[in-house]
Amino acid sequence: MSMEDQIILIDKPAGISSFGVVAKIRGKLKAEFGHKIKVGHTGTLDPFATGLLILLSGKMTKKSNEFLKLDKVYEATLRLGFTSTTGDPEGEITEYDSTWAGDGAGGTPDAHSRKASTVGEAATAGPAQSIIVSTLNSFIGKIRQTPPKFSAIKINGRRAYKLAREGKDFEIPSREIEIYSIEILKYNYPELTIRVHCSSGTYIRTLAEDVGETLKTGAYLTALRRIKIGNYDVKDAEKLVL
Repeated sequence: MSMEDQIILIDKPAGISSFGVVAKIRGKLKAEFGHKIKVGHTGTLDPFATGLLILLSGKMTKKSNEFLKLDKVYEATLRLGFTSTTGDPEGEITEYDSTWAGDGAGGTPDAHSRKASTVGEAATAGPAQSIIVSTLNSFIGKIRQTPPKFSAIKINGRRAYKLAREGKDFEIPSREIEIYSIEILKYNYPELTIRVHCSSGTYIRTLAEDVGETLKTGAYLTALRRIKIGNYDVKDAEKLVL
């Protein structure tokens, strides 16, 4: 292998696509070596997300399949009480048509006490942390998950997110994924921050929505950071400056 054949760890900032990161690194390597070098990624992150991207250059791009199936660790912040059409901050946000009665320590959801509306003040009460814990635990193990329509999955040769933006009606088949562990890092309703260790192919946006549905509060991601891919850690990655 030559100096052109590399495993490149990048700490991606928010506001740039994974393909944008590849283009920047490709340009950097071209300037360094004086000619165009092939660069590819081993799994994308959404533009709003941050954290570890593994890029491969030169002959190392032939080894991309070795990285695609590695498990991953994410830190994610969910906003309960609301939903998003895309599962993240980039979609249309609406209040969930349910609320939790009580003083913040938990209570009984009243599905008819509030209808979906434009974004307003979130309810001050929320599910007790014990309920959050038991709900998260119910997702640990091998589960079926349906990837979001706003994703890069190909449907009949076209990216799902392009079909979704065009208002096309289509279905994405569910797949089996595995959640190895979910840990609560912080909970102060409506914000819930968790750390998730999961198999490749897991969509954290979908996990957030499914958790929100189970809690009867709704949920979407406000922040997502990938901190590990297999044994590769974001602390060893180069920060990308936009």
